[in-house]
Amino acid sequence: MPRPRALYYRIMSYQPENLARLRDCFDLTALDDPRDDTADMLAETEVLFAPLGFAVDADKMDRCPRLRAVVSNTTGIPHIDAQAAASRHIAVCALHDEPEFLDGITPTAEHAIGLMMAAWRRIPAAHAAAASGAWNRRPWGAPRMLSRMRLGLVGYGRLGRKVARIAEAIGMKTAYYDPYVDGGVDTIEALAAGSDVLSLHAPANDGTRNLVSRAVLEALPRGAVVVNTARGELLDLDALLDLLESGHLQAAALDTIDGEYRTDFAQSFGDSRVAVYAREHDNLILTPHIGGSTHDAWSETEAFVIDKALRALARESGR
Repeated sequence: MPRPRALYYRIMSYQPENLARLRDCFDLTALDDPRDDTADMLAETEVLFAPLGFAVDADKMDRCPRLRAVVSNTTGIPHIDAQAAASRHIAVCALHDEPEFLDGITPTAEHAIGLMMAAWRRIPAAHAAAASGAWNRRPWGAPRMLSRMRLGLVGYGRLGRKVARIAEAIGMKTAYYDPYVDGGVDTIEALAAGSDVLSLHAPANDGTRNLVSRAVLEALPRGAVVVNTARGELLDLDALLDLLESGHLQAAALDTIDGEYRTDFAQSFGDSRVAVYAREHDNLILTPHIGGSTHDAWSETEAFVIDKALRALARESGR
């Protein structure tokens, strides 16, 4: 029986064991990224792997008349038009609708707590000073203990809850703003006003762009910290930098930047205001979207969506 034709992009960087599985299970074509697509390849594709930053919209689906499944090992699918897929009976095999599986995938929550501690205690700068030979604790005292601080969570889904549990274990008081979850603070401005640390865990969509606006950031108490391991689109980055420069904010730590999925982002990022600020100041920590980046998480999420695609194909074949 012929294997399904699959189109995979090397930009997705699947783990070796999962690449081997793709070659075993599919008649596989591998390209660097979707800019290398050809009409003939798309016309034959039954299973399309979908990297973030490249739209799988109605137009692309129509160029894949044999398409049966779109696969993405991501917890959000802003790059996939799910409505267009449903109308064409194309399965979307991602992680957005798999809460039970995702409950065991913890690295983003761990990274959020790590960034909070690193920003508040200025750990990277203290390391750099010690590595240069300056063994002196006095310049590096944090204003107070995290256990006496208040953590505000923007979004109280899977990751927000995990971060809350870890923070509460070290003594922090927690509150959240999430219009879809009962029991939270009524407005995001009210959450900010009562938070010493603001941590972002909301999904990115048209309604949440710049959710953490200048007004929200200004509502934070002087000396607060902002951590974003969600999506860069949630945060008014220029406002954040302005408030870091003015001293209103003590520190920030960002794992995501608005626009990071543009194809020219890597080439231009080094000259951006945020990168320049981080090089010149020790109160902003940047990490290149590594929140979910552990080898076991990569391996398990990739394997899960591959299995999900195979099950979807088997169900379709059995109809």
